[in-house]
Amino acid sequence: METRRDTKVKPVHSLEEFFRNSLSSAMTRQGLSADDHTAYYVVNLLTLFARSEVLYEGSDEGRTLKPLALILAEAMEARTAEERNFALQRIGDISLFVAGFFGESLARRQVDVDYYVRMGGSAYNSLSERVRGSVRGRVFTAVFAELASKFQDFVDVLNDVRDEARGNDDIDILRLYDVWLKTGSKRAERVLRRLGIEPHHALDGLKRH
Repeated sequence: METRRDTKVKPVHSLEEFFRNSLSSAMTRQGLSADDHTAYYVVNLLTLFARSEVLYEGSDEGRTLKPLALILAEAMEARTAEERNFALQRIGDISLFVAGFFGESLARRQVDVDYYVRMGGSAYNSLSERVRGSVRGRVFTAVFAELASKFQDFVDVLNDVRDEARGNDDIDILRLYDVWLKTGSKRAERVLRRLGIEPHHALDGLKRH
């Protein structure tokens, strides 16, 4: 009797439980250690963004993902510290989610995954400084600082969560190499080496055809 792919599905009591277990397993596989508060923040982020109405915003064209540059402009023009911090947090959160789960779809767009890595890391870093000394900052200063310093590592972990969830073994080697060149992703480097390819920046002329 043929085994069906859907027999791999394991029941979970909640989406939060699924992401918590998936993130923990992926962090172990990727060798990433992080404070429990930071891991919980990422789990909560994934759970929230699983609802499209939280990730996307309404516009005349329907629900869309607002460009990071526009959110950054809003942060710079914010009238209050609270509004500015909210916009910076939104940049960091969206960047982490998009780079972690939709990095492959960015390959043929004007902005690639490295743009999201830079924007997200910078936003979290600025946020960690801005909330320092506040009541909220007692916990979140360390969380945002760790997300900033390990942004690419968390992107790698979310890549792993995505791949495990979809069970797709197809690997685009050229795209993987491109991601490694642009972001220095340790995960991409490990996968390439597992495939018998030694990453080297001297080959950065590699292009997709």
